[in-house]
Amino acid sequence: MPITAGWLALLIGLADIIEVVRPGLVYSSRLSRLHPFVPGTLVNVTHTVSVIIGLLLLMLSHGLKRRKRRAWEAVTLLLAVSVVVHVIPFREGRITTACISALLVGALLYFRAEFYAVGDPRTRWRALWVFLGLVVADVAIGLTYILLARGLAQDYSLWQRVVHVVYGLVGVSGPVHFAPERSNDLFAILTGTLGLFTLIVTAYLFFRPARPAGRLGQQDAERVRDLLKKQGDRDSLGYFTLRSDKSIIWSPTGKSCIGYRVVSGVMLAGGDPLGDPEAWPGAIHAFLDEAARHAWVPAVMGCGELAAEVWCREGELTALELGDEAVLEVADFSLKGRSMRNVRQMVNRVERSGYVADVRRAGDVGCDGIAGFARQAGSWRGNPTERGFSMALGRLGAPGDENCVIATATENGVLRGILHFVPWGADGLSLDLMRRDRSAQPGVNDFLIVETIKAAESLGIKRISLNFAVFRSALERGERIGAGPVLRLWRGILLFASRWFQIESLYKFNAKFAPVWVPRFFVFPGASDAPRVGLAALEAEAFLVWPKLELRRLARRLGLGKARRRLAALNAARPPS
Repeated sequence: MPITAGWLALLIGLADIIEVVRPGLVYSSRLSRLHPFVPGTLVNVTHTVSVIIGLLLLMLSHGLKRRKRRAWEAVTLLLAVSVVVHVIPFREGRITTACISALLVGALLYFRAEFYAVGDPRTRWRALWVFLGLVVADVAIGLTYILLARGLAQDYSLWQRVVHVVYGLVGVSGPVHFAPERSNDLFAILTGTLGLFTLIVTAYLFFRPARPAGRLGQQDAERVRDLLKKQGDRDSLGYFTLRSDKSIIWSPTGKSCIGYRVVSGVMLAGGDPLGDPEAWPGAIHAFLDEAARHAWVPAVMGCGELAAEVWCREGELTALELGDEAVLEVADFSLKGRSMRNVRQMVNRVERSGYVADVRRAGDVGCDGIAGFARQAGSWRGNPTERGFSMALGRLGAPGDENCVIATATENGVLRGILHFVPWGADGLSLDLMRRDRSAQPGVNDFLIVETIKAAESLGIKRISLNFAVFRSALERGERIGAGPVLRLWRGILLFASRWFQIESLYKFNAKFAPVWVPRFFVFPGASDAPRVGLAALEAEAFLVWPKLELRRLARRLGLGKARRRLAALNAARPPS
């Protein structure tokens, strides 16, 4: 019902706009003879109200699909007003639209229990995006009205028409004139009301109380660290729950918790629940209840086999094998043998080039050293967007992360590569960050991994988790002799996608260390939600990045940062009064 109601609200909103900018598509020509007998002001007002209602229905239709209670209240009220507006004045096409709106109002009232979701986290940045969207919609409506209008005083250029619409939004007369005076009045009232409507909606969104997205609080972080000390050896991804952009939900007993982030209406968790497995069901039920309260789609990315079984049993969800995690057992690792020939040659080549490795705990590096590493690693990153969610911490050397391990490679004192590992219990490490200078010797990352394994004994480390290989089994089995056509086709699709997502390269990089493969799973409600959950996962991992306005970068390009610093220096140099 919510999805159907959302689409119907969207279609009614479009119809309300179309029937104003192009009445001939809706009204019959026979009833157009009634126009002289209907007051022109009344017609203009009803047309303007119809467009405003149509715009609001377009904006609220998505919230209606997501079962939002506020959207249901607003759409029900708008449709009720739309019924009245469409029967004054009486016209055949408008009566049809009014009947459809009335039927939808009745259905919304009957199924009102289906719309229970509370609002999502929000910030005042939403006001900016809504303002830009409304301005574009206003210009499109006004321009369409002029383009389809009959009886223009002369043939105006497209630029003149656009200028006329923009002027109309702020209540100023533009260069375009209509031969019938009634069209001029309607256009002036329509564009002026659209401009006022845009201003009111933007002001409302800006001044309403903000509900910022969830962030890891200090109290939750301390409780999570306590759980990691007790049960942190269960999952190599457990430490990534301490990402600053994650929220935490706890079991009733407080013995287990789940870190999550809401992305495009998907409540996305990463890794296994923390804590005692016997307390996992309590945390899972709390997670699912929170998702239901907001009408979010629950999903888990990269959980282990046991956690996938518990999720599917407790939440009636579906699990899909996402790939495998490469785990190295320090005691069993050796560079000897033909299978390790490639790694051995790369490491020897880097050593002969004069590279020196240094493997230390983050607490032994110092704040200045870590800050330098962070700046250098940031300069090597080709993409300004930091990738990672389920296996990325998103920071380097923050307070509380003293037990992390930093491995660096230098050439004649110049930093060439850096690896950052987070703790995995008391005797394990999990790879978080892997960066190198593009001009560095090939094989620097292999060299640093081997040097970290050599230093593992002095650090008390017995196992190291490397990168995650997505759909590893399909890539491995698909290249074997006797693989079926379906498996070969799936492998071909993965190889094609590897041009953008590094699927094959990560698998080959991990495979050359002869690791133990640990399967990881993707848990979601069902096939109908799979595309939405998949897009949310790509967005969370920053493989899918929506365009956004970065004010700091824009200010830097405009030179505003230098001007601000100069002004601050002048103020500092000014003698006190």
